[in-house]
Amino acid sequence: MLKVQDLVGISKQINTPAYVFSAGEFKTRAEQTTEILGPDVNICYSIKANPFLLSALPDEFSKVEVCSPGELSICMALRVDPEMIIYSGLNKGPEDVASAVDYGVGVLTAESSLHLKYINEAAAQRGVKAKVLARASAGSQFGIDRHELPSVLAAHADYPNIEFVGLHFFTGTQKRKSKEVIKELNYLERYIDELREASGLALPRIEYGAGLPAYMFCDSDLKTQDDAWAAELDMLREIAEPLRQLAKKSELTVEMGRFFAASCGHYFSRVVDSKVNDGVRYVIIDGGSHQVRYYGQMQGMQLPFTDIADPDEVGKEPVAAASDNDGWTVCGSLCTTADVLARNVDYHRSEFAGGEVLVFHQAGAYSLYECMSLFLSRDMPSIYIMESDGSLKEYRSRIDTDIFNRQQ
Repeated sequence: MLKVQDLVGISKQINTPAYVFSAGEFKTRAEQTTEILGPDVNICYSIKANPFLLSALPDEFSKVEVCSPGELSICMALRVDPEMIIYSGLNKGPEDVASAVDYGVGVLTAESSLHLKYINEAAAQRGVKAKVLARASAGSQFGIDRHELPSVLAAHADYPNIEFVGLHFFTGTQKRKSKEVIKELNYLERYIDELREASGLALPRIEYGAGLPAYMFCDSDLKTQDDAWAAELDMLREIAEPLRQLAKKSELTVEMGRFFAASCGHYFSRVVDSKVNDGVRYVIIDGGSHQVRYYGQMQGMQLPFTDIADPDEVGKEPVAAASDNDGWTVCGSLCTTADVLARNVDYHRSEFAGGEVLVFHQAGAYSLYECMSLFLSRDMPSIYIMESDGSLKEYRSRIDTDIFNRQQ
């Protein structure tokens, strides 16, 4: 975990507002996951959580999941091994499928009978057989109705250029109770047997999206990011044995994004102003909610894990909610009262001089993408990767967005 002294060093090297993604923390999370699950459970990184981390992908990942033509283009540009790619997601047209087959992606998921048609036609035109995971529905728009999937697979002869290699199953994210996951694993064990019997296919593989949580906010039990990380790994330990049991019957790959990526991301933003209005202490930063947003956050009503990149903070108690309602409300640069990142925060100081750097943790997954990036034509933040040796590399410079909001 990055400590305050690390944050101070980083803040001196970057232009704010910025995201810093730690390759070392990303690798540590992957290592801890494989250690807990054991060698028979493969892990897959869903790049929709944060495609910038592809360049720092640890060896522990055997697969990456891409969910759109744009994400596939990113993989192509980075020359990701096509055999590693699971191409998933809705709205894959014939040209998208053809591009994936041409690139040689390892496996495609089928979200519908139409997808099966597109995949079969693209493979036939190229004289190849495409490997496909049939995705089963789970109460959403994704996948083929799981009650109809047995009959679809039983008609596999209708798709001579498809090799059905297994099942893809995902029901949602941020699951906070291990019993939910264990119940799904028990269902999968029965369901894959049903599919095999109905179709006569071996279906050796299962890709399972476990949807484990990343804890974003301080509370009575989770006071620091270290606490959040420990709680996340505890959840993984609770489901490890059922996963290993399923892996004895099928080649099992556990796919997640947020669980792997959230803990390695840190958002840095500099204080530009502070004041007291109607008895409330406000600190204004050069970023805002158009650049960082947490799953479930509404106008700063919950407190993210946050620090000040200040050497005087070393050894002090963690930043927390103020007990006397005399803390700071952190606001961004937007002209809306909704631009609040946190309320009543005890930053261990009675005033801000300006220029201090605030850091928001657990921001490595989705936070960058769940925002109104183009609102008010404000800038988009810089992106840095901190390598395992501590060096920083800028992956994207700050981007002015006014060009996107005017007539071309």
